[in-house]
Amino acid sequence: MDEEIFNMELRKFLKKVGVTSQREIETAVRDGIEAGKLKGSETLKVKAVLTIEGLDLSHDIDGEIKLG
Repeated sequence: MDEEIFNMELRKFLKKVGVTSQREIETAVRDGIEAGKLKGSETLKVKAVLTIEGLDLSHDIDGEIKLG
């Protein structure tokens, strides 16, 4: 394994995950507020699941996002 290539590819993937996740969460929260499902002062429980095919990896990441 080439550690440099692996590290670069891993960083690209994590950047994509971060940017995409933030955009999706922001859209969902704005839509929820517009639809009246959210008031804008809640704390949302969030969960991300990381899986890697062929490696038997499944890892849950739990957290909270405060809106106000």
